[in-house]
Amino acid sequence: MSGAQYRGMNVPAFYDSSWEHENCGVGFIANIKGRRSHSIVADALVMLHRMDHRGGCGCEANTGDGAGILTAKPHEFYLEKLAEESQVQLPGKDQYGCGVVFLPTEETQRRHCINEVNHLIDDIGLRLICWREMPTCPDAADLGLAARNAMPIIQQLFVAAKDDQISQAELERRLYMLRKRAAHKLNAEGLPREKSFYICSMSTRVVVYKGMLTTQQLPVFYSDLVDPRYKSHLAMVHSRFSTNTLPSWDRAQPL
Repeated sequence: MSGAQYRGMNVPAFYDSSWEHENCGVGFIANIKGRRSHSIVADALVMLHRMDHRGGCGCEANTGDGAGILTAKPHEFYLEKLAEESQVQLPGKDQYGCGVVFLPTEETQRRHCINEVNHLIDDIGLRLICWREMPTCPDAADLGLAARNAMPIIQQLFVAAKDDQISQAELERRLYMLRKRAAHKLNAEGLPREKSFYICSMSTRVVVYKGMLTTQQLPVFYSDLVDPRYKSHLAMVHSRFSTNTLPSWDRAQPL
């Protein structure tokens, strides 16, 4: 029933065939008092898993249309991880931004993208803290062949302001400029999709982990997400059912 008429009565229309394109699954969870915990992240991943029917997959059951999660930036977690992995000391929680970056698999193109981003960081009045090799587990996640063939090199970028006196709002604005200018410059070079460059997120406040994954694969592929030190007061998850576009790593959401 697409209209509101039923036996001459006006009733709400609970279903309309024009809504058939709305297939993806999305969920949000938060602590209204702003208290951070790993349980928020864990519960969000359970919610995502239970929305598996709202996402799509190809002829390979282990190649998904896409899944992802957005959380608050887990400052204490990154503080400890970078000290452990590379002896890098991060500034205060609101004094730096981070993002997850998809890079070309071909080494020359990857180095070119990283160099261009580093130049833009300096031009915008920012300073590079470090590039971090993202811990990913495609074997443990049982990633399908199509997803593996399209998988980019995944790194994390940490950036601060040259002038520590600027406000968080100004730093956020410059991080937005960095993301947009880098994307426009590098994607204008016409790299094939399998060699393309994409920044999932770049912010002082939030971070996005996503990919051409199923809902079950996301927390296995990104081991950061199951570390009990990873804490947030909010999480938004998304399971993609691609309709008029083909699946790809960058088209996964949250955007």
